[in-house]
Amino acid sequence: MARRLRIGIDTGGTFTDVVALDERGGLTTTKTPSTPADPAEGFAAGVAKVLGLLGAGPEDVAVLSHGTTVATNRLLEDRIDDLGFITTEGFEAVLEIARQSVPDGYGNSYFWVKPPRIVPPHRVRGVGGRLDHTGAEIRPFDEASAVAAARWFRDRGIRAIGVCLLHSYADPSHELAVREVLRREHPDAVVSLSCEVLREYREYERSVTTLVDAAVKPAMGGYLARIAERVASRLLVMKSNGGVLSAEEVARQPVTTVLSGPAAGALGAAFVVAHSGRGSVVTLDGGGTSTDVAVVLDGEPTLTTEGAVGRHPVKIPMIDIVTVGAGGGSVAWRSPEGALKVGPRSAGADPGPLCYGRGGTEATVTDAHAVLGRIPPHLLGGEVPLDADAARAGLGALAADLGLPVERAAAGILEISAWNQANAIRRITVKRGLDVRDYPLVAFGGSGPLLACRLLDVLGLPAAVVPENPGNLSAFGLLTVDVKNDYVRTRVARDAELDPALLGDGYAALEAEASAALAREGFPEGGRRFARSADLRYSGQAFEVRVPAPAGTPGEAFRAEVVRRFHDAHEALYGYCYRDDPRHPVEWVNLRVSGIGPLERPRLAERPPGDGDPSRARTGTRKVYFDAWEETAIYRRESLAPGDVIEGPAVIEEFGSTLPLHPGFTARLDGYGNLVVTR
Repeated sequence: MARRLRIGIDTGGTFTDVVALDERGGLTTTKTPSTPADPAEGFAAGVAKVLGLLGAGPEDVAVLSHGTTVATNRLLEDRIDDLGFITTEGFEAVLEIARQSVPDGYGNSYFWVKPPRIVPPHRVRGVGGRLDHTGAEIRPFDEASAVAAARWFRDRGIRAIGVCLLHSYADPSHELAVREVLRREHPDAVVSLSCEVLREYREYERSVTTLVDAAVKPAMGGYLARIAERVASRLLVMKSNGGVLSAEEVARQPVTTVLSGPAAGALGAAFVVAHSGRGSVVTLDGGGTSTDVAVVLDGEPTLTTEGAVGRHPVKIPMIDIVTVGAGGGSVAWRSPEGALKVGPRSAGADPGPLCYGRGGTEATVTDAHAVLGRIPPHLLGGEVPLDADAARAGLGALAADLGLPVERAAAGILEISAWNQANAIRRITVKRGLDVRDYPLVAFGGSGPLLACRLLDVLGLPAAVVPENPGNLSAFGLLTVDVKNDYVRTRVARDAELDPALLGDGYAALEAEASAALAREGFPEGGRRFARSADLRYSGQAFEVRVPAPAGTPGEAFRAEVVRRFHDAHEALYGYCYRDDPRHPVEWVNLRVSGIGPLERPRLAERPPGDGDPSRARTGTRKVYFDAWEETAIYRRESLAPGDVIEGPAVIEEFGSTLPLHPGFTARLDGYGNLVVTR
């Protein structure tokens, strides 16, 4: 009988992580260097490597699940070329007007320079016709102006075009007419329509989200095609909302993948800690280029529709993630004022840190760990030897420039990196109304556990949890999620004036759309689930609060329950609400439905305890610098058993990651293979 393998592949800035799950049981993990010039090469190499380890062939692969940074990197690096924009005549300045908000408040507005828009003004074209906010036609669609716009873009070779017409969320007919004109006049164009990308109001955010979709569509389509050439297996791609979708569907809506990679890590962490009885945690995914932090509440990562990638607001449902340039490859440098800085620039995978010996010329966080002995003299079980002498020489030059001993400079680099990560955690907890001291930290990724002890001190966290194979947790997370797609409609109405029948019609239409998409994904009618939610606000507020909505036929009880949940959520988020206060009526703004196709998930079994003697895992000692150089015990994690307790100072090593256990800290292995670190 042929084997059935499910493989998760997460492409990071430095390594491509691979996890293979044999559906008869058994998990195999490995890594391969990322290939930034063409990530599809690293993807194919990762598949070949794990199949070689298993003695399996391509015919044994049931499905590949992939987390990709293709769209993310394109936006972060502002590689947006040959992009055009079509909007309603008279509203061509929508991108220039944007929003009035200024970064860091108006105290700095004098020094703030407005960034370039995603499409410059000379590449914006208006078309005639006008709808009102209900979708009623005020002026008919002007086909002649659409033809002129299409020919203008065609004659200049502009192939990626976003279309966002006023109030098309209420009636898409004018946008669909523009697409037909573009198909006829400019057949080479890649077109994104706002009525398909984001069917809700606020024309600026809808415009930018649509343009982001158009900007990344050619790159994502080409990337998925190159994967299909190399690997002939069913491919699911991770989306920002915490679900996966077939490659064919993702190619049509690539904006949904802008946080594909980081989302998988948060979901993997949520899955692992739920088994060990920790429903609410902070997750920290430390990679080679950046660190991503998120919050898991009651087993589910928190979601937002107010996200951004780089300088571009992207108003789609996505896991609420804060990213900082504080990874293992983050470069240490001296500012013009003489201060030591770390990141956000990274040495990445090529050339990488000094200790990789690939021609790197700048000291990084990984080099600081190598100089202080906190990581082994090789990575990935010996596949990547490290040159600690090269790291020490490079750090020595920086330390001399700063007037510090090498050890002090290396420790300073790690301290700054830890505070960069701590500030990211504060942004996603304290700024969201959560007390960071209530949440254990789940540290994973290749560099995630390296600063875990220091983060416990800085933030006052109760514990840090390091899952098994932490360097591959994002790839594992890809195997724990369902197929998921999101649908939204704007319906602005006062609660007191709202007819529940309109709610019923709205949710029914969204669920029909979601059901059709799940049918295309191969899910039978009985295997489809729908999750409802709604965005509500108090009249006069500019932004909404999203709350879950119950199942069943919308009636008065349904409406009252959603409003009650809104009051509760508003009070939890902002510290107050206007329950039973007629001076502040509630408004409904958006109806939302997530269509979910359940997939089989891995099963984690609890292991029997060992004899309580961790010395079986001890491999020797080496000199490690914490507050001073001292001979420090080294342990192999895979030789530890549940119940084993290790006292710091110590270093616990494994294939994809390392945990330096500082003096005064304790690490205990729990029944599911997680290391639980406490002060």
